[in-house]
Amino acid sequence: MVLRKARGVFGIGAVDASPSRTSESEAAALCHTYEDLGLGFFWSTDAEGRLSYLSPGAHALLVGEGTATGQSFLELFLKTGNESEGERTLPFAFARKGRFEKITVRSERADGETLWWAISGEPIIQRGEFAGFRGHCEDITGERRSAEESSHMAMHDALTGLLNRRRMSQLLERTLTLCSQQRSPCAIMLIDLDRFKQVNDTLGHAAGDALLKQVAARLVRVVGDKEKVSRLGGDEFQVIMPGIDDRGVLGDIATSIITSISQPYTIDGSRCLIGASVGVAVSPFDGDDSDSLVRNADLALYAAKGGGRGRFRFFSADLLKAAADRRLLEEDLHDALQRDELEIHYQPVVRAEDNHVVGVEALVRWNHPEHGPVSPARFIPIAEESNLIKGIGEWVLRRACEEVSAWPGGLRVAVNVSPVQFADDGFPALVASALANSGLEPERLELEITESVFLQEGGATNERFKALKGLGVRLALDDFGTGYSSLGYLKTAPFDKIKIDQSFVRGATEAGSRNRAIIAAIVALAQALEMDTTAEGVESFDQFDLMKSLNVTLVQGYIYSQPIPNAEFVAKLNEGNWTIEPSGPAFQRHDRQAMFRRIGVIHDNHYYPVVLRNLSVSGALIEGLVDVPMGTEFVIDLGEGQLAVARVRRSRKRQQGLEFEQALVSDGNGGLCTRHRASPYQLAAAGLPQSPKGDGVQPIGPHLIGGGGEDGKASMPAFAMASDWKGAVLRVDP
Repeated sequence: MVLRKARGVFGIGAVDASPSRTSESEAAALCHTYEDLGLGFFWSTDAEGRLSYLSPGAHALLVGEGTATGQSFLELFLKTGNESEGERTLPFAFARKGRFEKITVRSERADGETLWWAISGEPIIQRGEFAGFRGHCEDITGERRSAEESSHMAMHDALTGLLNRRRMSQLLERTLTLCSQQRSPCAIMLIDLDRFKQVNDTLGHAAGDALLKQVAARLVRVVGDKEKVSRLGGDEFQVIMPGIDDRGVLGDIATSIITSISQPYTIDGSRCLIGASVGVAVSPFDGDDSDSLVRNADLALYAAKGGGRGRFRFFSADLLKAAADRRLLEEDLHDALQRDELEIHYQPVVRAEDNHVVGVEALVRWNHPEHGPVSPARFIPIAEESNLIKGIGEWVLRRACEEVSAWPGGLRVAVNVSPVQFADDGFPALVASALANSGLEPERLELEITESVFLQEGGATNERFKALKGLGVRLALDDFGTGYSSLGYLKTAPFDKIKIDQSFVRGATEAGSRNRAIIAAIVALAQALEMDTTAEGVESFDQFDLMKSLNVTLVQGYIYSQPIPNAEFVAKLNEGNWTIEPSGPAFQRHDRQAMFRRIGVIHDNHYYPVVLRNLSVSGALIEGLVDVPMGTEFVIDLGEGQLAVARVRRSRKRQQGLEFEQALVSDGNGGLCTRHRASPYQLAAAGLPQSPKGDGVQPIGPHLIGGGGEDGKASMPAFAMASDWKGAVLRVDP
């Protein structure tokens, strides 16, 4: 009878036994053996659910010291507010007083370890009355952990522990579906490591793996949530940020990611320096499904890398055209040297204490036969990516030495050296050849080298420095402190000058800025090392006065002169000992980007085509409306849902100077954008064109809502507050 119970309830079906062949004592012995082997355990309770029997093995795991008899069986297991479906079922099964099988429950040992159990039982009926339960329990902790581990491995990257591509894809799909239902935004960032391949090639794949783990940890610290970060594979990562469309906030996060990843690493005693580029796309503006959103973030990432790496870029609709233009520009750049389209302009470097010109920086310029002057910010990154930079760099070095050697006086010329050039073993020989062919004295040549040349530490870098100093040329550390700085190399690298990057100069006079303290520290460091200092990008008198008060040796910037062609420079030198009186605005102004671009402005439910002539963080100059009264409020439509509230602060005939209600933010690529965008739903509801058409006055819907206020949904203001303008249609310049 006992053995029959063992077969029916406890599942011991391996023995074909019956009362006629096996005694009850033999059945009990088999049950004890089953328990001793750890295959499972038995239990029984009375009608109130109190234990009357518990196998010794289960007793040790569930009770520990003391006796189990009389304890509530249910109270041996955890009951929390987050109970699983199985845990809620066990009390229900007891209440039903019926048979149940393999209900999953948890218990906790005295040392805090959680155990998982599969509980089965059937009621004991005596004289027709319920007398308790008799059942079986099995420790399934190992199986449970194995299943959880397998599930985790299927959804997480084995190396970094971050979500993997498959899991992130599923998460992004679900998040975008939810955001679409709620009409809320979702941002994604694609992150690609710069110069990671160098680590793998020089230190090995084990070092590369260790570096990726550290990168993952830094990403999680910046983002603040491990479940929003994934490794897509190789050195590519992705971050998802639901509910965020503020591009000021997103730009700050992207900058923090780049800064964090760019800090030095130590791998097995070796110092590694890498960088990062970030592409950002936001739904629904840049795509309302995962495929389009990821594709557009990837385009933004490509643009960020093409713009010089170590930066972020927001997606914009013109990136597709920009990619095509970039390919054409690269083809033309191949022929620019042969066609004599490149030239050098020289920007004076001036001693701040007496305004005396003591040197120049040689800056390459490209005058395209069709497009006219092409910004170095556009063609230098193309040259670096397409391996044209070595040829262009050699041309600049030789041409600068030739032209400067013919100048009267002894001005020094500074020439920028790309990391690719510096890494070439033949670079010292090239410098020697340029000096010999031009006849320029070596001490008049200054080579500007960025900190990125120290990404690969070792004897080759030191030997190259030694060879260059052996030629008698001067060395300047360019863009100090902008991403890869370390004081370690200053102990051995033979620099004569430290250049203070213009990013520190521009913000130094702003309230609350720490740039002043940074500049003071750089100057003190340079003085201690007996080096000169040059402040770049000085444009206003408040900046100039600050640089002088901080004892910066030399100043370079529009406060003295913009870069000028060789012939014009020679004419200035022929006048004799050249001094320049500083000239510029009293205070730092936000950069104004000159342009000729058709946009739209909204006033009193009418949409007007205008031309945008310049744009800054705080305002814009538009052209196309006639004699607009001061104080008139507009909404400026910059395209792609970018709407900015502005007020007329200057009006003269057909031009209006506007001040934005909320400052624009950086788009990560030298341009500007609004913090928020009106979604396609809002644009359609307002009857606003999806992009400025420039084809006459258009009436639009009476209601338009855009982001950007304190609550994130500031409504656009009522226009034409002046009584003489209310309800009027503005006069458009013919």
